[in-house]
Amino acid sequence: MSHSQEDLRGIQSARLDAFKQREAERYADARPQTLARLQSEKGSFLDDVPMHWMKDWPMPFPMLVSHAKGARLVDLDDNAIDDFCLGDTGSMFGHSPDPVARAIAAQADQGLTYMLPTEHAFEAGRLLTEKFGDFRWQIATTASDANRFALSVARAVTGKPKVLVFEGCYHGAVPDVMVTLENGETKPRPGLTGQVVDLTELAICAEFNDLDSVEAALKSGEVAAIITEPVLTNSCMVLPAPGFHDGLRKLATEYGALLIMDETHTISSGLGGYTGVSGLDPDIFVVGKCVAGGMPTAVWGMRQSLADAYTTYDANRPGGHSGLGTTLSANPMQFACLRANLSEVMTAEAYAHMEAGAERLAQGLQDVITRVGADWHVVRVGARVEFICAPGPLTSGTQARTAHAPEIEAAMHVGLLNRGCLIAPFHNMMLVSPVTENAQIDRLVAAFDDIMTELFEG
Repeated sequence: MSHSQEDLRGIQSARLDAFKQREAERYADARPQTLARLQSEKGSFLDDVPMHWMKDWPMPFPMLVSHAKGARLVDLDDNAIDDFCLGDTGSMFGHSPDPVARAIAAQADQGLTYMLPTEHAFEAGRLLTEKFGDFRWQIATTASDANRFALSVARAVTGKPKVLVFEGCYHGAVPDVMVTLENGETKPRPGLTGQVVDLTELAICAEFNDLDSVEAALKSGEVAAIITEPVLTNSCMVLPAPGFHDGLRKLATEYGALLIMDETHTISSGLGGYTGVSGLDPDIFVVGKCVAGGMPTAVWGMRQSLADAYTTYDANRPGGHSGLGTTLSANPMQFACLRANLSEVMTAEAYAHMEAGAERLAQGLQDVITRVGADWHVVRVGARVEFICAPGPLTSGTQARTAHAPEIEAAMHVGLLNRGCLIAPFHNMMLVSPVTENAQIDRLVAAFDDIMTELFEG
């Protein structure tokens, strides 16, 4: 793509183009075996990858991973890489934590799934309550599933049809929440595949940190639940304003809506997630990704009063399939991994290490931004850090959308990878795990410094 010489977020466009070209060539030169393997295997998968997101990374072609352990991974061409993406939170506690790996090995020859509980299940339930609060738990395979089930329960108990979501939110592959704000009106998000239902019949969109917009939506009397991340995390991080979560709780109670906290990303906030650290009081709590140490698992829990209301509803509904649950959910491997991860990996000591490392990373990145004079900023939530190519702080999803700079972010992603550092592909997110070393953090800061110096100073 050609550009004039205008600045793009403080970077001369021609300089960015030259950088992108060099980094793409450098990436390809370092991965001849990977490229040959990809070319030899064309035809087995749709678009040549087993899951289409794998083509959405900004690298010129997918990187094939050979193995990973701790906070490092090695690709097919034997390039060793410091991993700050960590499966986009799925491996936030490191790749294959030893207690989880041992639990997998122990369970492997005792059966993988039988649609019945094990003794591990009850210990996992006790640990979930110990870590996250007094909820009545259910096990799912992904947080997308858990969110769908939670919304079904909310609609069943309240008898209301709609869910309130926030502009810029991320709740997985849940069709009901795929709406956006356009000139203050709720519209379906563009680009949805095969969408035939008018999503505005199912959801209404409000602005994060705007309690007036929340109350205006609730006044319709149609909202069964407010579902939110405690922090917007998937489109340039947006922190909650003081009093915002207290206001949500108050408004939800006043207007007869349930409050659902999706902590799938903000589990990085500390032990117990943002809910535990900040003393929030949701009706339903959802977390997935890393909760079982990387084994595909999600959990969702209801307060006792809501569980009682749902039990009454369930006893009186017509017979037939509830639409909740999937065959492979709550399998014995999940319980074994949950028990190991919650008891031995997800500890206060682990989070203390993560917090200290993330603060080191955030300060290092901000120092570089300040030194080169970029009008950018860094934001951190516990172990989760993001550099944002715009002034901050951001206060809404709409601001986050306009702060996103895909062309710069894609170039920097490949540049960092060429310097031995992997960050999340769809935004500039970095995670510090319990096994991430200061030397790795310092290498990432140095790589960022090298790139920023080239882009801003030539």
